[in-house]
Amino acid sequence: MQQATGTGKYERLLTRCESLAPVPTAVAHPCEATALSGALEAAARGLIVPLLVGPVARIAETAEKAGISLGDAEIIDVPHSHAAAIKAVELIREGKAEILMKGSLHTDELMGAVVSREGGLRTARRISHVFVMDVPTYHKVLLVTDGAINIAPTLEDKVDICQNAIDLAISLGLEKPKVAILAAVETVTSKMSATIDAAALCKMAERGQITGGVLDGPLAFDNAISKQAAETKGIKSAVAGDPDILLAPDLESGNILAKQLTFLANADSAGMVLGARVPIILTSRADSVRSRIASCGVAKLVAHHRRNKP
Repeated sequence: MQQATGTGKYERLLTRCESLAPVPTAVAHPCEATALSGALEAAARGLIVPLLVGPVARIAETAEKAGISLGDAEIIDVPHSHAAAIKAVELIREGKAEILMKGSLHTDELMGAVVSREGGLRTARRISHVFVMDVPTYHKVLLVTDGAINIAPTLEDKVDICQNAIDLAISLGLEKPKVAILAAVETVTSKMSATIDAAALCKMAERGQITGGVLDGPLAFDNAISKQAAETKGIKSAVAGDPDILLAPDLESGNILAKQLTFLANADSAGMVLGARVPIILTSRADSVRSRIASCGVAKLVAHHRRNKP
């Protein structure tokens, strides 16, 4: 992932974190330099209190080779990455941590422990992923969902995906997040199921099945992002040109959209999984330090919001 210089949007989020206490965070298998340094730098900035879960010898070796000081960070010794995922989830269930953070293990391995029907972190909500993006050409932080978890979400899945993103946006300080439900066109047609889903989601919001946000769709991407494009097509919308959230029709389109913004628009992207009992920080080895810190900051805001309003 490209290293972006940023536009200050993430920094404004981090400013919101300054008055909040750091949150205990279970870091699963931080046995690679970027994963370990990301957690420790977030700790140094007062965002998290890391509980490093993994083979103690490998963590120490990783720190030594990378020239990283472990300081007084607590290490919970387990033999391998699979055990680290299970133990990190166990720490959450025991109330010893309020955030789960991916280290250098595979996402599938971590999420397998999260969604386990015995000892996992499931709730009644569908688990979904949100990219929290700082796009230099857009005027505010932009959430893109779901580009990582739900491959071909049903309408019912999209209800939870949408609600998860709205709740996240509210945690970040937005009072009434605006949700643009994306499709290829702005008209409703049975030939494109995404347009039917978009229309249904808007009606469900009207009936209180989705709460806290302002929804509009279907909207093609240009109409969602550009008020001028929407006006040219005669679309009257409170969302067009000013969305906080872009709800993609499926994982492929959401993933492509987020990565296009990263590589063509020089955007930074923080990653967050929602719908579980706690926020889950998903970082990539290719993520910039700024993105990793932003992910921890977002998770901290979500954790504190849940303390005040579970």
